[in-house]
Amino acid sequence: MTGQYRPDPAVLELGSDYYDPVGAADFPQTVLRFRNQRHAETVGLGDLSDEDWVHHFGRFAPLAGNLEQPLALRYHGHQFRTYNPEIGDGRGFLFAQLRDGHGRLLDLGTKGSGQTPYSRFGDGRLTLKGGMREVLATEMLEALGVYTSKSFSLIETGEALTRGDEPSPTRSAVLVRLSHSHIRYGTFQRLAYLKQLEAIPPLVDYCLRHFVGGTHDDPYAALMDHAVAGAARLAASWRAAGFVHGVLNTDNINITGESFDYGPWRFIPRWDDSFTAAYFDNFGLYSFGRQAEALQWNLHQLAMALRTVTPPESLIPALKTFPERYEAALAQHYLWRLGVTPRDAKSDEALALTIETALAASDIVPDRFWFDWRGGRQRMADTVYDSHAFAPFRNAVSAYEPADNCTHPYWSDPEPCTMLIDEVEAFWKPIDEADDWSAFNTKLAAIRRMGAAYASSRS
Repeated sequence: MTGQYRPDPAVLELGSDYYDPVGAADFPQTVLRFRNQRHAETVGLGDLSDEDWVHHFGRFAPLAGNLEQPLALRYHGHQFRTYNPEIGDGRGFLFAQLRDGHGRLLDLGTKGSGQTPYSRFGDGRLTLKGGMREVLATEMLEALGVYTSKSFSLIETGEALTRGDEPSPTRSAVLVRLSHSHIRYGTFQRLAYLKQLEAIPPLVDYCLRHFVGGTHDDPYAALMDHAVAGAARLAASWRAAGFVHGVLNTDNINITGESFDYGPWRFIPRWDDSFTAAYFDNFGLYSFGRQAEALQWNLHQLAMALRTVTPPESLIPALKTFPERYEAALAQHYLWRLGVTPRDAKSDEALALTIETALAASDIVPDRFWFDWRGGRQRMADTVYDSHAFAPFRNAVSAYEPADNCTHPYWSDPEPCTMLIDEVEAFWKPIDEADDWSAFNTKLAAIRRMGAAYASSRS
């Protein structure tokens, strides 16, 4: 889809209570490392020369008709369930807003663009390795059907950064994301905490007009319902992708239900609900098996903020629907990844349970399972599927019809496309040692090829 450039700095409607004007860091250099041409074309920026691209996304010269100055957004949030009123955009800002070909309002936001009033003791920078990792995460998740932000640009910035949790000094970068909003649950929490209750209704109205649409008798109930539906879909899609976000604090959860902000992420090497991505998640709060629980808890914190301006009775009905919405979305995503046509809710959810039970009892890499059973028929010989653990799955899936004919060449490859942590480290090594990006670029091409194969039955 090719779109025209349609600037729409709608955030200015909200006024200065929600953000602070800031400036970008003056980087020693700007070397373009990744340009998302595919998504640049959807928002009418595909014709930019590389020189102009760096001018806007490395030096942050304003785009025509857009924000004249970047804005650091204000928010609070629960971090590992402890409330923190001292956060906000600490190393990023909202750079521009624009419409895509479908008319959706999208944000161009940054990571690693310099210090802001909310940087606290941080330097406001991003490591090049961290930027590379985010590009890989977003590309892989998009290919696997997750509603995710898009890594739009990655530019190396020529500074030597010191980090306590990785070899230092290390190279620096600035990342630009294309996102469907940067309004977080924590944006509402901040206003409730500061008792700036008059500022909540305009924020609710902004979200409904730009991200939900339609008219609503009860705007708070409508926003809550939208958030619950988005969170349920997000949790289910992560699970089907075998993805662990790592840090599901309320300031990392978008009101649109879009996945974003990738730090210590991982894809699971085997089906293990206790698997965690963040080395500092000592109690497994955001482990693979607890991500749905985490998002549901976060929804309750959003409701707590909204109840300062509306009776809780208007919010509770939507909150109660999370479990059933999650289970339905989980079955939908499992069947999509399996490549079979849905039958009925009861059968589909029963099939989903047999998948989880079988995978939990085996050591097979989940990506391998989905690949081998594409179309609901075992296409690759593997004796693990003859085990007793897979018998209920084999019996249940036999009643399903393929959703596509699996003719894309990807389904004839000897191995599935994966993104395990050892692979990520392997991509970084030649970049770090020899400035060799060939393995990284080859992997991006492989991910997009896999995405094209899955797209034939996109949910």
